[in-house]
Amino acid sequence: MDSKNGCAALTLGGVVMLLVVLLIGWPQYRVYSQRLAGEAALAEAQSSRQVAILEARAKKESAISLAEAEVIRARGAAEANAILQNSLGGPEGYLRYLQIQALENSKSSLIYVPTEAGLPVTEARRLDNQK
Repeated sequence: MDSKNGCAALTLGGVVMLLVVLLIGWPQYRVYSQRLAGEAALAEAQSSRQVAILEARAKKESAISLAEAEVIRARGAAEANAILQNSLGGPEGYLRYLQIQALENSKSSLIYVPTEAGLPVTEARRLDNQK
């Protein structure tokens, strides 16, 4: 029976040692686990912040490039308008040209032709629609 008592004592001692290790080790493991979770959350937050900063920089650079392209386009349009205006005899000739272009693109059935005073005198195509 001594061997049975010795085995029981050894088993009881092992259980007691296991309980002591658990009682001491469990709180330390929880602290370690929480520290690792906090470090992971901090690393994720820093990564998200860096991504947001890079996206903001890309948007800024894109906006600057779009603005520069718009300025270049506006300069080109201004130069083209100046060339047209000068070749058509000044601002009034250019406005007449624009009016003619608008009339050509118009699908209306009624066109007023201005006179020197700017008053409409003639209505073209009206008679064609009444037939």
